[in-house]
Amino acid sequence: MTEAFTEPGDIEAFGRLQERLGDIYRDVFPDPLMPRTVLIVPSLSLDPEVLARIDGVRHYEERMLCLLLLLRMPETRVIYVTSGPIDEATIDYYLHLLEGVPHRHARERLTLLNCQDMSDRALTAKILERPRLMKRIADAIGDKSASHMVCYTVSEIERRLALELDLPIYGCDPKLLPHGSKSGGRKIFREAGVLMPDGFEDLESEKDIIDSLVELKRRDPQLRRAVVKYDEGFSGEGNATFDFEGCPETGLEAWIAAHLPQMDFGAHDLDWDIYRGKFAEMGGIVEAFVDGENKRSPSAQFRIDPAGHVEAISTHDQVLGGLTDQEFLGALFPADEAYRLEVQAEGMKAAKALASKGVLGRFAGDFISVPEETGWKHYAIEINLRKGGTTHPFIMLQYLTDGIYDSATGLFNTPQGEQRCYYATDNLASDGYRGLLPEDLIDIAVRNGIHFHGATQTGVVFHLIGALSEFGKLGAVCVGRSRQDAEELYRAMVAILDRECAHR
Repeated sequence: MTEAFTEPGDIEAFGRLQERLGDIYRDVFPDPLMPRTVLIVPSLSLDPEVLARIDGVRHYEERMLCLLLLLRMPETRVIYVTSGPIDEATIDYYLHLLEGVPHRHARERLTLLNCQDMSDRALTAKILERPRLMKRIADAIGDKSASHMVCYTVSEIERRLALELDLPIYGCDPKLLPHGSKSGGRKIFREAGVLMPDGFEDLESEKDIIDSLVELKRRDPQLRRAVVKYDEGFSGEGNATFDFEGCPETGLEAWIAAHLPQMDFGAHDLDWDIYRGKFAEMGGIVEAFVDGENKRSPSAQFRIDPAGHVEAISTHDQVLGGLTDQEFLGALFPADEAYRLEVQAEGMKAAKALASKGVLGRFAGDFISVPEETGWKHYAIEINLRKGGTTHPFIMLQYLTDGIYDSATGLFNTPQGEQRCYYATDNLASDGYRGLLPEDLIDIAVRNGIHFHGATQTGVVFHLIGALSEFGKLGAVCVGRSRQDAEELYRAMVAILDRECAHR
């Protein structure tokens, strides 16, 4: 998908271009009154076959609309590019979240551009194929010495776009992305001394999978299940669970080979023939399935700035579901107080290892945590070198409240010293919601008193609004004064939507 957009010398040229980001970070970022332009390209430049299994995935380009809140800085201009047009009611919704900035003032500093192309191809590829659109983007940027680009992920395509526009990216150099694959993540955890499930990485074939499963069972005869994962899976869609129940003491290799087609696949409409073909193309890992009563799936988020400084920026308890309970559905911030600082500390070990290799920008480390008599035991599962499902809710909380995250406590506090928490989801879906327009959703929120309120700094902010009418799907960030408040607000919001759409 990306090779056609890579030219000789791109790696070296991109390295030189990125040096400019250090100057911008030092001279422009600290002063909110400094003029700057931020180009936002929310392209999901990942495997198209994996993405195609996610309902309304093209509208995931709207998840980064939270960055429109950058317009609260009065000299900042934002250029937001998408595959297709975004409903003006949605844009209006976000701009009205800006405290102390008139709507018209913000709107005049916002440039919306789109490709008029809702096909399944990556947005960045569509942009590169449209020279006149490229020129409009370049014209809108203005002074490049104070401008940069923000992307969902930085692949070879985004690198080519950056070079064409002569604009640095606040994100990880694509040559370092292998550190964020499932195999690469295991290597980082091993290097950093972080506990992870027993397993094997850099696998390429069906035979590799079989051999790994045999060895895992040999090492631990009590092992009940194992997980097979694509190296570049997304939202759990590349995961499959293998069950050892009924396996014999002898002839284990043949038995495993015969039972691979019976694995539980994380994606709908996926069978073994399709899965092994994609595994051979993409590569992957096999690791022991972590069992345990009341196990959790916390995640720790970090940021490495252009100066190389590593900062812990949040923790979450992930909400998982789907066919194998490995699909990301949402997150509760902050993670449980019983272990959030432990997870943050373990994640920091991996973050420092990544920083030593030159990684830049936001990323997350995911864990499986199991309670034991002596406390919680945390197994590192993966690293996501991209803006994942926990990125945009936290950015939204920061910009809406002007609060800060205290890494010493794992809590988020407003300028008034009040705690704020949230429950966030990208997967609130119902057939009853189909046909709702953006203005319908906003009307429902306002009439029922759940719309985010600047005075109380609590309430609901919606995203993925463009997926609502066609797919009956949307996202939401429910901000409360405690985790319990946030969860109760989420349940109240769902009840309101269900009641309002009951006639459907």
